[in-house]
Amino acid sequence: MTIACATNFSESARRACDTAALLARRMNVPLCIVHALTGTLVRTFGDAICETARSTLRDECDRLRATGAQVDSVLLTGEPEEALRELVVMRGIQWVVAGAPREDTPFRGLGGTVDRMAQLLEVPFLVVREGSGLEAWARGERPLRVMLGVDRSRPFEVARDWVKTLAKAGPVEVVGGRVVWVGSEAERLGLVHPHSYKDMSPELREALERESDSLLEPLRAAGLPVRSRLEPGLGRIADHLIALASEEQVDLLVVGTHQRRALAKLWSVSQSARRLAPMSVVSVPTRAAERGLEQEAPRVRTVLATTDFGEAGDRAIAYAFAITPAGGTVHLLHVEPEEATPEELQAARQQLELRVPAPEHDGSHKVELSVLKGDDVAGVITQAAERHCADLVCLGTHGRTGVSLMVLGSVAQQVMARSDRPAVTVRMPRA
Repeated sequence: MTIACATNFSESARRACDTAALLARRMNVPLCIVHALTGTLVRTFGDAICETARSTLRDECDRLRATGAQVDSVLLTGEPEEALRELVVMRGIQWVVAGAPREDTPFRGLGGTVDRMAQLLEVPFLVVREGSGLEAWARGERPLRVMLGVDRSRPFEVARDWVKTLAKAGPVEVVGGRVVWVGSEAERLGLVHPHSYKDMSPELREALERESDSLLEPLRAAGLPVRSRLEPGLGRIADHLIALASEEQVDLLVVGTHQRRALAKLWSVSQSARRLAPMSVVSVPTRAAERGLEQEAPRVRTVLATTDFGEAGDRAIAYAFAITPAGGTVHLLHVEPEEATPEELQAARQQLELRVPAPEHDGSHKVELSVLKGDDVAGVITQAAERHCADLVCLGTHGRTGVSLMVLGSVAQQVMARSDRPAVTVRMPRA
């Protein structure tokens, strides 16, 4: 592993180099100091500016070696972000550091060199701000306080895995910061819609906190101290996340990124955090997972199995118990029509209870039963899977094709189309 630090020899870049050197020493990896001269400068000033830049880089390396870090330098020619991207690929650099733009920079650095680097580099990108606490952690003086932006996305998963990698170099305390739009979350979970964006019913908060804990569980499993903060928001999520990070007085804000471009950047959490946060920020692109970042393997702990009391549905229950590891939870669900009476609901629950394996065959699973009402069966199942944070959904299917599928539809097919949770469909063997 190698850390690269981009410098333009400004005071901000000098601080970033200091931080990068301490981090490299702490992680016992080499540091490469990089400066890029644009083609226009080289054509205008020729060899003189190149020699000046090389001399300045040598002086910077000598200064940083006093920290005990292994340091070398590279002088590039071309647009900084393009030249640095090529160097990252050529040298296998796995982490890039840069100083934050000055606060008086137009539009707080929007479209500037740091912004363009973040859009092109396929490795974690650290923007250093003064007083971040990174230096104290790198010296071994105290744990690093990190806020990890939490949501249900691939960028979050990659950022979470990066935090685990960081924690191998020293103690890290993690706060999972999650900002939610309560209206859309209530709809996703099938709960009562709030009256305003700040209203969060106890049921909604409990479901979201349970989901956040599930998302952060891999960090706890790795031995990291983790707690979460859940806040309702309206408008740009980045503003609320930055406010949470400031309130928690964290040293480092970590966010995943899709590396959106053009107008899509206007609602990019990572892009706004890099520009506006008062603390240091790491943005971890999803493509970092393809460049050797250690990834968390999926784990199945909670399975939702649904049955219509037909043969395929009951077979799905059997598969759910077979898939779920010992100590895991199996949620058994049956959906009745909206007009079902209390007596019919009770009878359905009794039928569901009959399908729970005997204790000697259930594999030491925790079992929960639900009988719900709704004419949109696939919607009820999808919302239940969200509320229970199901790692896997197990459904029976009749295997209809052609005209019968078009006329009658398929609940299993609709669930797979509407839910982003993995699903297993179970069919009866052919006669």
